[in-house]
Amino acid sequence: MDTLKKRFGLRIKELRKTLMMTQEQLAEKLDMDTPNVCRMENGTHFPQTKNLAKLAEILGVEVKDLFDYGHMDNREDLLAKIDEFLKKASLKDIEFIYKTVKSLQEYKK
Repeated sequence: MDTLKKRFGLRIKELRKTLMMTQEQLAEKLDMDTPNVCRMENGTHFPQTKNLAKLAEILGVEVKDLFDYGHMDNREDLLAKIDEFLKKASLKDIEFIYKTVKSLQEYKK
C-alpha cells in the first residue's frame, strides 16, 4: 500500500515534469540539495511544513493541490469514478467529454 510520503512524492514529480523542470532546477528554486528533492519524489523524505507554500508556488498550484492524488488510483477505481460521473452528466457534458478525449487521442498519435 502506498504511503502518504510515496503518493506525495509521485505528485511532486508529476507536477515538476508537467513544467518540464529538472530535479536540479526544482532544488535550486527551493534552495535545497538535489538529493533532497530526489528523496522527496521517492517518498523517503517529506518537506518541512514551512516549505509547502514555496513548493506549491514554484509548481504553480495551491498547497492543497500538492495532496490531490485522486487521479493516481488504479485503473478499476478510475473507471468506476468515470462511470459514476458519466451517469450524472448531461448529454451536452458527455458530448464535450467525448470530443476532448478524442482530441487527446489524436494529439498523442
